[in-house]
Amino acid sequence: MACILVTGATGFVGSELVKRLLREGERVRIFHRAASTMDLIGDAIRDVEPFTGDIRDPAALDDALRGCELVYHTAARIGFGGRGERKLLMRTNVDGTATVVNAALRQGIRRLVHVSSMAAFGRPERPNGIIDEESEWQRSKANSAYALSKYLAELEVHRGVAEGLDAVIVNPALIFGVGRTGDNTRRIIDRLRAGTLPAIPAGGTNVVDVEDVVEGMILAMRSGRSGERYFLGSQNLSWRTIIQELADALGVAPPRLRLGARPALAVAYASEAFALVTGARAFVTRESVRAASKTYRYSNRKARHELGWNPRPFHETAQRIAEALEEASQSASR
Repeated sequence: MACILVTGATGFVGSELVKRLLREGERVRIFHRAASTMDLIGDAIRDVEPFTGDIRDPAALDDALRGCELVYHTAARIGFGGRGERKLLMRTNVDGTATVVNAALRQGIRRLVHVSSMAAFGRPERPNGIIDEESEWQRSKANSAYALSKYLAELEVHRGVAEGLDAVIVNPALIFGVGRTGDNTRRIIDRLRAGTLPAIPAGGTNVVDVEDVVEGMILAMRSGRSGERYFLGSQNLSWRTIIQELADALGVAPPRLRLGARPALAVAYASEAFALVTGARAFVTRESVRAASKTYRYSNRKARHELGWNPRPFHETAQRIAEALEEASQSASR
């Protein structure tokens, strides 16, 4: 049985991948920071081989990789602006990926799947067509520091491929799932449930279920072409449709207000200022507003054709999340 290492295993995507691999009877090692919480892995922690360390520590990664054949690199920092955020994004996403690639080369890893993002494709300032794996990065105010860090991380993977590493890249869309309260897209769900989501952005994006992302990662490991990247996104939807489908599944009313780009930027300035004064995390930033106020469209044709990947529609994801949250609520009240 091949040993599989998962970096970022305690995070949103990594934890779902770990549980899926264990259900399939795989031997799984996880690499995570010592301060990471294990809530998303849950009882599955008893069935993995844990290794702790910094993603930029070559010695720690060598120890974790020794004897393994396959690697899923899911570790990453997600951030959209904020004081000092850019430096942290570059350290984790770029330097960390370079360290993983180098360790994989040293340890003779058979194949690596790198989890990137649709943000790494880049966005023009004005949406002008379909974005896919062949899109070329271009400098644009629509590209966040996070997007740049993921693009540069992909260059490290391509450098590894040039040096003999067998590696495949997957680029998930905006990922939805139950996840952890207060993190990622769960923040949108929590606010919608609580009735504190103030408004609906004017633009749109592509969305995908976390379980389908995991499926795409496994398919990429099995049959993806080395050096290629695969977009893992289900549907191009307006934010109005995304919020409405979540609200319908949760049984709540969506916000009535639709917020255009200019007023949204004003809210973002206020949110960032409040975060700077209080030390709290800004709910909305200028970078996230610039992305959410426009509609970018993506094609998943390559992943469907080459990997046989078939993601579910978003309304099924919304229903799955609502049912899981209801079940968790009932369990907590018993």
